[in-house]
Amino acid sequence: MVQFGYTMMTEQAGPRALVDDVVAAERAGFDFSVTSDHYSPWLDSQGHAPYAWSVLGAAAQATSTIRLMTYVTCPTTRYHPVVVAQKAATLQLLSEGRFRLGLGSGENLNEHVVGAGWPAADVRLEMLEEAVEIIGALFDGGYVNHHGTHFDVDKAKLWDLPDARVPIGIAVSGQRSCELAGRLADLVIATEAKKELLDGFDRHGGAGKPRIGQLPVCYDPDREAAVLRAHDQFRWSLGGWKVNSELPGTAAFDQATQFVRPEDIAESVPCGDDVAEFVDAVRAYTEAGFTEIALVQIGAAQQRPFLRWAQETLLPALREL
Repeated sequence: MVQFGYTMMTEQAGPRALVDDVVAAERAGFDFSVTSDHYSPWLDSQGHAPYAWSVLGAAAQATSTIRLMTYVTCPTTRYHPVVVAQKAATLQLLSEGRFRLGLGSGENLNEHVVGAGWPAADVRLEMLEEAVEIIGALFDGGYVNHHGTHFDVDKAKLWDLPDARVPIGIAVSGQRSCELAGRLADLVIATEAKKELLDGFDRHGGAGKPRIGQLPVCYDPDREAAVLRAHDQFRWSLGGWKVNSELPGTAAFDQATQFVRPEDIAESVPCGDDVAEFVDAVRAYTEAGFTEIALVQIGAAQQRPFLRWAQETLLPALREL
């Protein structure tokens, strides 16, 4: 059965609001939650970027059933992989087994802040592969020494490990990342309903493993207001991964999207309160083969109205899928 998730979008709300909203999402009946891990929003109009791991720790204590996940953390530049492994193990203990570690190759927007430069895409995937191997070794227990192409580890050990190993997910956007995810990940992550990504994952060992997608939506009884809000805060999403991973800041995203029109964003983001439109957008993911779909409600002030509508109307309709 397909499961449905709620996104704690750290770019559009402060830390206390994010935790309050995921508590409400749990009450509304969402199966799981995912959390973005950014140092910066994409656009100034979003206006937030709290530290995702503190938010997750608070969410682990404030909730009891909804599963938690990073969507996604880059374990190569802003964070060293040994630190990511420690954070993930701690979250798994705090949440009593409800945490999954989603990893990806990162975006210049968030990683350039530590002054280490921004490698080419093929190098970023090399770094991600090495980081995942280090994290997996630490999850296995014992001391880890590693002297690789991109990372060194000197007698590292996780002293607080959960009984169940933290599941690792890897975000994919092309066949190279699909191959990596198929070999090393427990689940695959994608933000587009592309069956070819899941097929690539399966070819390299991913068959039968969970596959998680994410879909932005903009609920509002006033459809025009929803479209304008989606354009104001989410027009960056039309740029595509190859562009979005390279831009360094909000000014660049603003300039890159200056010609995106409200009607353009309305073609890719369900807006308003027509449940059939939302269900059709989710159906594209289920038909592609995704087993879990996380929804992103655009606009911090609209989370509670969306969650009430989701509980009463949207989730019952989606369960019929």
